[in-house]
Amino acid sequence: MKNTALITGSYGGLGKCFVKIHGEKGGDMILVGRSQDKLDAQAKEASEKYEVEIHTIAVDLSKPEAAQTIYDTCKASGWLPDIIINNAGFGGQGDFARERSMEQDMSMIAVNVETPTRILKLFLKDMIERGSGKVLNVSSTAAAMPGPLQAVYYATKSYVTSWSNALWRELQGTGVTVTALMPGAMQTGFASTGGLTDTKLFANAVEPYQVALDGYNAMLKGELNCISGLPGIQKPFMSLAPMFPKKTMLNFVYNQQIAGSANR
Repeated sequence: MKNTALITGSYGGLGKCFVKIHGEKGGDMILVGRSQDKLDAQAKEASEKYEVEIHTIAVDLSKPEAAQTIYDTCKASGWLPDIIINNAGFGGQGDFARERSMEQDMSMIAVNVETPTRILKLFLKDMIERGSGKVLNVSSTAAAMPGPLQAVYYATKSYVTSWSNALWRELQGTGVTVTALMPGAMQTGFASTGGLTDTKLFANAVEPYQVALDGYNAMLKGELNCISGLPGIQKPFMSLAPMFPKKTMLNFVYNQQIAGSANR
């Protein structure tokens, strides 16, 4: 029996990797994103390449009704996702009070926090009733610390990890698991969209495929968290971060995210 995966942000860098991984396993997919044209092109390519059934749902994930639209479309069409990959999300560099707009940060909270929460609020009950299901919530290593110059983004990922971990425990014994994927900096559209390409943080960004594969496999095993894609100094920093004085850590993160810092 084929597993059907619902993947949000499917035509982004990491999303494309999840589509490839799941498609190569012969799994059907429900692809979710804002552009119907991009979804159609991706669905055509993937269905021909992997010989699987692919459905699409075009929806703006920053809108409060997005999750309900996704759920209602799946129910009306008889699509039952066995796997949910909440992959869609974005960041953005800038001073919270003086550079970033209200719309930018409220949209970020909606896409990174509100819509994934609504999606699982709707779909988890069905998974529990069936006695099976796998969820992968794409968080970030940013969840482990505050992020000056990406204050809201880091806070949204802290929410995603904390929420995912709590659900992991609540769902024990139901046959349903929730895993948080916590990547480091990756070579995806995230950096260019968020204005981070010339920062120290993304100077050693890694390819996303291995990160996606690590997360997908961790999800299948029902693991709690999966940390992947940490190059160079980020590996020891992540393990030592809780022991650093808070102000020292904040200064370090701030300096990593200053525009142009990669060239200094």
